[in-house]
Amino acid sequence: MSFFDDLILNLPEVESPKQKRLPFSERLKWTLVVLVLFFVLGMIPLWPLGENTLAQFEYLSIILGAEFGSLLSLGIGPIVTGSIILQLLNGAGIIKFDLTTHEGKQRYQGVQKLVGIFFIIFEGFIYVFMGGIAPPNAAVGALRLQYQLLLVFQLFLGGIIVLFMDEIVSKWGFGSGISLFIAAGISKQMFIRLVSFSDTAGNLIWESSFQGPIVGQLWSIIISLLEADFSGASISIITIVATLIVFAIAVYSQAMKVEIPLSFGRVRGHGIRWPLQFIYTSNIPVILVASLFATLQLWVRLLQNWTGGNPLPLLGGYTQGGVPVGLISVLNGPNLVQTIFQSGGQWSVLGPVILNSLIYIVLMIGGSVLFSLFWVQTSGQDSKSLADQIMASGLQIPGFRKDRRILERLLDRYILPLTVMGAITVGFLAAIADLMGALSRGTGILLTVMIIYKLYEDIAREHMYDMNPLMRKFMGK
Repeated sequence: MSFFDDLILNLPEVESPKQKRLPFSERLKWTLVVLVLFFVLGMIPLWPLGENTLAQFEYLSIILGAEFGSLLSLGIGPIVTGSIILQLLNGAGIIKFDLTTHEGKQRYQGVQKLVGIFFIIFEGFIYVFMGGIAPPNAAVGALRLQYQLLLVFQLFLGGIIVLFMDEIVSKWGFGSGISLFIAAGISKQMFIRLVSFSDTAGNLIWESSFQGPIVGQLWSIIISLLEADFSGASISIITIVATLIVFAIAVYSQAMKVEIPLSFGRVRGHGIRWPLQFIYTSNIPVILVASLFATLQLWVRLLQNWTGGNPLPLLGGYTQGGVPVGLISVLNGPNLVQTIFQSGGQWSVLGPVILNSLIYIVLMIGGSVLFSLFWVQTSGQDSKSLADQIMASGLQIPGFRKDRRILERLLDRYILPLTVMGAITVGFLAAIADLMGALSRGTGILLTVMIIYKLYEDIAREHMYDMNPLMRKFMGK
């Protein structure tokens, strides 16, 4: 065994359960424990913290499961970045993992964790030494360097805790930690934006002299109507309606499936229907695309801070008010509805926003399809892996001999189209919801709905196994 193999196989890890299947109550307990710890980490501030220029990226922090200025500043960014790079390298054949064997999967997971740790350290140094999270301006010379290293250590500590919390949820809880952290952060932001009693400037919303957009959309409708501001009331109503529409379409899409009839080879007249979800790769592609866009925007902001605060020549940057300009602006879907109401029909204002919107839709759809195709291959959801799983359950296609190749050819007819069509659907839905200015932006709402729906399915299935021992035996649990 090489030194590298010895290293990745001996990385610290969360011990897997000794039981073949954990009870429902045990999984629920660990999921709630990690969720509470996630919120606690977000409330522990870094010390000594001076300028925090990343605080303005509230939406990006939620997509990354982060809370800038706290131990949770890195969030899931390093984990997702490492996963994206590893998937791209594996998909391009530069690095090849045999994911059909236990050793290959173990090696892949070890390399993924090692890359995640590298990005925790790397991003910690980048955040601090490029001015995103900085010590007080009064600290100069050697003292400033010491404070910077202390901040990096705290970021590293928080990143490692998140890494292991994700592993705890994956092995001892429901779903994955990455999905859980995203859903928790977005749900919190949606609640705040719906019923908060202050605007973004901190002023109470019932003060007639409030400035800036109101966070609490429910109260915004009431105040706008009282002040005869029908345009403001319309924007808030569309925001809430758009949120409800995204919820409805996402739940309906999650429920759509293709069912393949299968039979037990030794038991005549008995069979089941094997479901293939329409959104075959679930929310993973949208998480990866949204996280990639968020990470790129953060990097541009850090480079802008490092180079003196002016927008970069090619990539663009951010104005003093935090408005994206230049090439990076296409990664941040504009609020098309609000622009339509406020532009007064002027094409000079609407034209660039509509062009930006179209580019954003194409990027979201293209990214979702690309990552869906990679995810199917790396997560064992391809035709070959699924055929092996079905064959191991003693099932076969009615009227055909028990042959894995026949089953694999049948699955090929469905998996690739479902992968592409499902990715196009979620990419388009997320982009459109972003452009409609839904609560917490459309991508966040779509992610939350899909994550919670998947979590509900996992919890219901585990509960069913506990209630019905025959079902557990049938599913091989």
